[in-house]
Amino acid sequence: MIIFKKAKDLQHHLDGHRKKNQMIGFVPTMGALHEGHLSLLKTSKKENEVTVCSIFVNPAQFNNPRDFEKYPSTLGQDIYKLESNDCDLLFLPAVLEIYPNGVTMKKHYDLGYLETILEGEFRPGHFQGVCMAVEKLLSIVLPDNLYLGQKDYQQCMILQKLLELMGLKKTVQLRLCPILREKDGLAMSSRNMRLNNEQRAKAPALYETLLFLKQNFAKGSLSDLKKEATSLLRQRAIRTDYVEFADAKTLKPINEWDSRANIIALVAAHVNDVRLIDNMMLN
Repeated sequence: MIIFKKAKDLQHHLDGHRKKNQMIGFVPTMGALHEGHLSLLKTSKKENEVTVCSIFVNPAQFNNPRDFEKYPSTLGQDIYKLESNDCDLLFLPAVLEIYPNGVTMKKHYDLGYLETILEGEFRPGHFQGVCMAVEKLLSIVLPDNLYLGQKDYQQCMILQKLLELMGLKKTVQLRLCPILREKDGLAMSSRNMRLNNEQRAKAPALYETLLFLKQNFAKGSLSDLKKEATSLLRQRAIRTDYVEFADAKTLKPINEWDSRANIIALVAAHVNDVRLIDNMMLN
């Protein structure tokens, strides 16, 4: 595995692969890697001649500065995991490499209603910050395939919109990969590292709630079902930001069951001071 810290050096190296008509896969991460990240890497390895992974903890996407300060840093372990899984190239930029003029919201991305609902409602400015970093990373790597995990479903839709705004929709294929879960159903996430033993025992309730929704969503009022799911989480001392049904293609909320639509259930909740998200396709 070759590690690059400067964009120009990585670009020069990738130009050599392009001259050989080799496909480039890209797995952007913020580090604190787990098996979910590594599954993206393995999928990219199967589908491309060269795979680039990036580790960049993006300060622009944290609307709560304390979350940025608490974000787990495991760089040594991350490098070892990537090398052990045959990652070809690792891009490890400093903040100044991505934001040479500082972290300022000078550019506005027209993301439409997607950034006003769900995560957008509860984390204002978050997706603008995500786009700032990913636009720069995509401009540097210019991959053929971009690998993202379904756990951040709304973010994946946001980044599909970003590809359109950048004029890359036809040249960069977004590859959505399945959620990987622990044995008790908890979706793998870097934030799980922040859970103490008591909180970790509670956290699978998000997955159990999604299973409850999947088993019951065709039986009655979706509004009543959301209230019941919220109540189930409250009984476990878990505070919800939202429990929602949405059209999987548009993410627009669904209030009535429609067998013709692909429906996704999404949940965001606080296990004490750790905020977790999860989702599940229902049909």
